Amino acid sequence: MMRTLLLSWLFVGAAFLCPLSAQEWAEKMFNTMDHDFGTVARGADTVYRFEVTNLYKQPMQITGVRSSCGCTSPTVENATIKTYEKAYIVAKFNTRTFVGRHGATLTVSFAPPYAAEVQVRVHGNIRSDVVFQPGAVQFGSVDEGSTNEQKISVNYAGRENWSIVDVTNDNNHFEVELEETFRGAGKVSYNLLVRLKDNMPPGYVKDQLTVVTNDQRAESQRIPLFVEGRVVPEISVTPDTLVLGDVAGNEPITKKVVVRGKTPFKITSVDCSNDCFTFNTDDEPKMLHLVEITFHPDRTKGTVKVPIRITTDRANSRGATLVVSANVKQEVPTTDVQASGLNRVGSVVESAQVAGTASK
Repeated sequence: MMRTLLLSWLFVGAAFLCPLSAQEWAEKMFNTMDHDFGTVARGADTVYRFEVTNLYKQPMQITGVRSSCGCTSPTVENATIKTYEKAYIVAKFNTRTFVGRHGATLTVSFAPPYAAEVQVRVHGNIRSDVVFQPGAVQFGSVDEGSTNEQKISVNYAGRENWSIVDVTNDNNHFEVELEETFRGAGKVSYNLLVRLKDNMPPGYVKDQLTVVTNDQRAESQRIPLFVEGRVVPEISVTPDTLVLGDVAGNEPITKKVVVRGKTPFKITSVDCSNDCFTFNTDDEPKMLHLVEITFHPDRTKGTVKVPIRITTDRANSRGATLVVSANVKQEVPTTDVQASGLNRVGSVVESAQVAGTASK
């Protein structure tokens, strides 16, 4: 009887330990387990992306995500993640249909054979007295060197003396103009003009302005307003990442990249910090150039990953940058020693059977 009871407790303990260990290895892939949206305006576009990085040699599959509260709608970006690749759990705070303090637990599920569930949490306070219309500054696509303006209406209902005292941001590529348009009967309205300056570098714009008010409570004085858009480069290179992979021997390898512009241009220089690369270009003005990139493996050893900058005769020496990588393989004597079932990724060493899924 005592033996049977002991075995029963062992099985119960194992049932609890295996899911726990599975959860621990999966939690390591998340950049954080909790996010506070803070105090936001009603109607504001409020989103947070939990970053998930695969630290293991085995590919991971996210099968889904569910929310404990309708105040937050979760989605998955890039459900299949290979080694060092990233996925995102996108949490959208539903500020148009909810007001007040709300929070949600998001449960993220991973597929077998490395099945696990990870829970992350979001929470925040949606003000019912302040409304943004529209809910974010959306610049859309803007050509490099151009400006763009977007207007946001801020409407308040409550105190007669409520006001916006400042709009702050650390990004000097934005200009903000604030105009009070109405005050009376406990209501206040502002127009907020946000200008994207012509010196914004190419790429995606994801930023945040802070609307500062004279609210009495400190936690209500700073309201975020999200800014999104994309500055389309005048000059682009395809591909912008060139992977040569494993290279054996000393024979040079030549690849071509395409450099495009909206008007004819000349390539004035191609610069790289590593002399194992050489380049061949032409000096004719045209809208499309082919640039030859030659890698000389006899001039380096091991892993190489360098940026290459292509500069043109356009205004402000505009150009494009690509990253080239290669691994020069060194001949080593073979050995009969096996890897003992371990998979090593960088400084992370994990069992070939991920924790919590060991075969029996």
